[in-house]
Amino acid sequence: MSDRGIFVNVIVCLDDGNGMMFNQRRQSRDRVLTENILKTAENSRLWMNAYSLELFQNGNTDRISSAGDFYRKAGTGEYALFENTDPAPFENLTEQFIIYRWNRRYPSDLKFSVPLAEHGWHLQLSQDFKGYSHDKITKEVYFK
Repeated sequence: MSDRGIFVNVIVCLDDGNGMMFNQRRQSRDRVLTENILKTAENSRLWMNAYSLELFQNGNTDRISSAGDFYRKAGTGEYALFENTDPAPFENLTEQFIIYRWNRRYPSDLKFSVPLAEHGWHLQLSQDFKGYSHDKITKEVYFK
């Protein structure tokens, strides 16, 4: 149980090696993917840092909040997008992990370090969709 009793839905984009960033660039640049993220969080607030906010500048941002400590500001049931920071330190405050996989491997310089199976996370949903820049993006949802 978390020390503050708040559980947030974590969103990350990964390659096949669990890379989050490659050559200091984001893994999440795909307009169909960002639309899917907005749809996933459509009934709640979506939190992120300033780096991630630029992905959503052309869309409806009334439900998006940005802060340096975005994860600590998110409330129960809200969503937090991690791109350039590993969410592992906040695992105990996480309700579910929503992972978008590119089904490719890039030379990553930041990795997602939560060992999902070892920590009791179970895959509840796996869904493929066609992105704008990728023929196949896989959305996975993990719960404890």
